[in-house]
Amino acid sequence: MFSTTKNDKPKTLTGQRLRSYAFALLTRRDYSQAELTEKLNQYAIDPNEVAILVTELAEKNYQSDQRVAALTLSSQIRKGKGLQRIKQALKAKQLDAELIAEELEEVDWLDQAYQLKVKKFGEDVTKDPKLKAKQIRFLQYRGFDMGVILKAIARTSEEE
Repeated sequence: MFSTTKNDKPKTLTGQRLRSYAFALLTRRDYSQAELTEKLNQYAIDPNEVAILVTELAEKNYQSDQRVAALTLSSQIRKGKGLQRIKQALKAKQLDAELIAEELEEVDWLDQAYQLKVKKFGEDVTKDPKLKAKQIRFLQYRGFDMGVILKAIARTSEEE
């Protein structure tokens, strides 16, 4: 008798079939160890076998939390996300922000926020409190700190 998951999928994978499934997942995209373990446990009979396999894949660098964190950082920056949203995305992938602490420090968050503000609202520094509040809310939603936001919305194009 097979054990089943919530979706009544039979858990049938062991040995080579489990290993093949893990490689198939990793060829499509990078997963954190926690994500990969969760994915494999949906179909694996033995959770201990999954833990051993995931550890082995990480040791051989087929799976790398460091690589997943770096890719997440670059993806989130490309999407115009701030530090808080990036940390949130890393947490969702069950990754520690310490993996990319150096890269996070190297990012010019003020410039990121300013570029996003210019793209959405233009270069003008507004005196209108309603528009200023709208800009602040927009950048807060994107995950920027209040200190960075206030500097970004007060920045003029000559200050670049």
